[in-house]
Amino acid sequence: MSKVVLVPVFILLFCNAFSQEFLVKGQVVDALTNEKLSSATVFVESLQDSTLLNYTISNSTGEFELLFKTKEEQAKLSISYVGKLPFVQRLPLTTPSIELGVLKLEDLTDNLDEVLVNVDRSPITIKRDTLEFNAASFKTRPDANLEDTLKQLPGVEVDASGNITVNGSPVQRILVNGREFFGNDPKIATKNLPKDIINKIQVVDTKTQSQEFTGEEGDSENKTINITIDKEKNRGFFSRATQGGGTDDRYEMSGIANYFEDDLRLSVLASSNNINSSGFTFDEVFDAMGRRAATVTGGRGGNFGINGANSGNNTGITKSETAGLNFVNEWDKIYEVSSDYFFGSNKTDTRTSTRRENILPDRTFFTNSERNSRRNNDSHRGNVNFTYKPDTLTRINIRPSINLSKGVNQSSSISESLSESGDLINTSEIENRSENLNFNFNNTLSVTRKFGSRGAFLDVSLDNDNNKSESDNFLFSNRQTFGTNADLEEQDQLISENSNSETYKVATRYRSVMADNLFLDVSYSYEIEASKNERNVFDFDETTNTYTNFNQDLSNEFEVKGETHIPRVGLRYEGDKLRTGFNVGLLNTQLKTENLIQNVEFRNEFNNLFTSANLRYEFQRSKRINISYRNSNNIPSIQQLQPVPIQTDPLNIIEGNPNLNPSFNQNLRINFNNFDFRTRSGYGVFFNYTYITDQVVSVSFTDLDLIRRTTFDNISGAQNANLNVYYSKQIRTENKAIYRLRGNISGQYEKNLGFTNGVQFQSENYVVSPNLSLTYEKDQTLTLTPGVGVDYNLRNYNINSNRNEEFTNLNFSLATTTYWPRHVVFGNDLTYFKFGNVAADFRSSSLQWNMSLGYQFAKDAATLKFKIYDLLDQNIGTRRQTGDDFVQDTDQLILERYFMLSFTYKFNKFSGTQPNSRRRRS
Repeated sequence: MSKVVLVPVFILLFCNAFSQEFLVKGQVVDALTNEKLSSATVFVESLQDSTLLNYTISNSTGEFELLFKTKEEQAKLSISYVGKLPFVQRLPLTTPSIELGVLKLEDLTDNLDEVLVNVDRSPITIKRDTLEFNAASFKTRPDANLEDTLKQLPGVEVDASGNITVNGSPVQRILVNGREFFGNDPKIATKNLPKDIINKIQVVDTKTQSQEFTGEEGDSENKTINITIDKEKNRGFFSRATQGGGTDDRYEMSGIANYFEDDLRLSVLASSNNINSSGFTFDEVFDAMGRRAATVTGGRGGNFGINGANSGNNTGITKSETAGLNFVNEWDKIYEVSSDYFFGSNKTDTRTSTRRENILPDRTFFTNSERNSRRNNDSHRGNVNFTYKPDTLTRINIRPSINLSKGVNQSSSISESLSESGDLINTSEIENRSENLNFNFNNTLSVTRKFGSRGAFLDVSLDNDNNKSESDNFLFSNRQTFGTNADLEEQDQLISENSNSETYKVATRYRSVMADNLFLDVSYSYEIEASKNERNVFDFDETTNTYTNFNQDLSNEFEVKGETHIPRVGLRYEGDKLRTGFNVGLLNTQLKTENLIQNVEFRNEFNNLFTSANLRYEFQRSKRINISYRNSNNIPSIQQLQPVPIQTDPLNIIEGNPNLNPSFNQNLRINFNNFDFRTRSGYGVFFNYTYITDQVVSVSFTDLDLIRRTTFDNISGAQNANLNVYYSKQIRTENKAIYRLRGNISGQYEKNLGFTNGVQFQSENYVVSPNLSLTYEKDQTLTLTPGVGVDYNLRNYNINSNRNEEFTNLNFSLATTTYWPRHVVFGNDLTYFKFGNVAADFRSSSLQWNMSLGYQFAKDAATLKFKIYDLLDQNIGTRRQTGDDFVQDTDQLILERYFMLSFTYKFNKFSGTQPNSRRRRS
């Protein structure tokens, strides 16, 4: 690896011999008041072709230092600041150090074209709540998309999975001209929007639509990116289509088309593949295959998984078909609508082998199992966001959403349980076929009225969430126990289950202005949750050959109703640097459970003091600290409350407890981040702590036949804490080379409580995870990214002689992309991982390698690619999960090595341009 890095370093030193380094110093102040202007953008351009040489921002005293390299004898210095006339000066480059002294900026009073052009060319503009980048100032390849552009921005990080952070804060939404682009999945926008059409990239704190309208402060710990479209490109369309076929009948097809005309936007997409991909968040080099050969994930309690196995959502092999439509428009600045529709069809095959050690206070036993399943599911999702603004002070918004899914699941499993000495205790077999129908409708209606321009308003909202599910489950199982109590029990049943849940919430909030930047908030919210579950079990009647024998012991009709009242009052101060506030109120919860078959009813009422407080202090525009505290409660689910045995697994019988209390959570968060635009470096610290009172936990009892019966109870004392420290550094050289260093170290502590066989237990988990990566880019022809990660785990359990575990997981990665020779794109992604606590007969390490070789032609609009997934055929589906009373190793069906040939074509046409024409790079 060291030899690879030394080559570009040598080239860098050789090229720099032809350029001279210059340092410009100065101070920016207000021409009228002499106030020192912090966060003014200072940038230097070449006089010859207006190439951006470097930029920085002024510090808290208005001072700046700007270092740049050039071969020219003169350069152009520009300074921009919100509300001020741009300052422009030609710099004679006669000495290495240039002292400019005090530079005064006048107020912006005219809208001259020249002024606007200079402001528009500023690479960065820092406003009170907005960080704005000029896309044209950051060089990328001509065919770059939004994700490629984001990677060039200072303080912005994009990981291998496409997740985005800005100065350490995660990006939750991507907007295009202030409106959502295909719902709430940012990757659809980042992977598909071409840089050609982008004008500005604006980073703001995530806000609700009501907060955007009233001007309230948003969520400073999460970010939203808004993309503004270049005006000359806001009329036209862009599209792309990909089709590929490979070995083992693997294939991919996808297409997306987007039409823009001022405020109107229409997008259509469709996809079909059997390589476990959504089809729309494809990588430019690897398409739908994805960039990272293996994704190593950690979970709570130190669990780990490969390729999503830890979450259970990406296991098996899935054939997916998807289609979507998105429509956005605005009329007369009064009416605005955004709507989308998605159809999805998934067919998933899974196969799982599991070995589990079960730990009891006085003994252990082992369970081995095999499970196969096939899931077919069709879904429809529709969303509408309609806004009406009858005047500048009133906003009415309605956001209905409908989800409908229908599926058929078939599964079979076998398992055996053995004593600690290896004696067979029981076996079971299960055959299951279920038909499911799920429907969800949710809607938010909000009315907001502003009073004047100082920040007073009244907001009233009504939310509803209605869910309905129906299922028919044909279950056949047998359970055989051995030894002195040998027994054989069979079930052949039809389980018909109907569930309905409805949630309605009414909330109102009034904000009044007490003084400049000081507000009084008075609010009240009422929420009602009602759930009903009807479970009817019918045993098979051999005389009629039908399921007609009603099983009353396993059937039930159960209702849960919860009501929450939260009256509260608060103060809020929103200054330029300090923003702080608190709310205090009563958290009143009423819980009612009713067994309609047995005619038994339970009622409980709980009162807690509701409090929330936060403080945000901004030392500079890019340096701030946030501290927040909040408490909340969670009502138990109907499955945890329903007092009826669930015996779909004859070795694990579950029964709810109608006497449960809601859990009460208290959360403290501290977040500090700082980014220095002069040195292109940033660091931050994030801390999160949660304490839970009356947590709902499992209470299990395992008998001598190793049959486990589980119910639920409340217990207090569970807690978890997370600490993360990160650092990033970006270096740009005059010969177009870029280095990006990223490092972070995170720590996690978790304390869990529960009961097994009448004994209360607790576990404490400690995880420390340092990670480091470096990216080297050279002239848009080479990208090299090595990375290393370590997870150190220490777990203490007080079950069965205070067992402890200590192990370390390692992963190394290397991603390379070359764009040489011309029109050829060659990508490689390698990941090596090794886990320290996998069973001896399970593979604990693997080297996974994805490769792609593409050739671009037809003015780079067409690409022919040859791709290999898992070149070395080492992909594994290993998973180890360690719980409070078990250790489990799992091996799952996964996607294995395949070869694929694909063809991609892009077609773009914007107003005033020829099809597929590219904007020249500055």
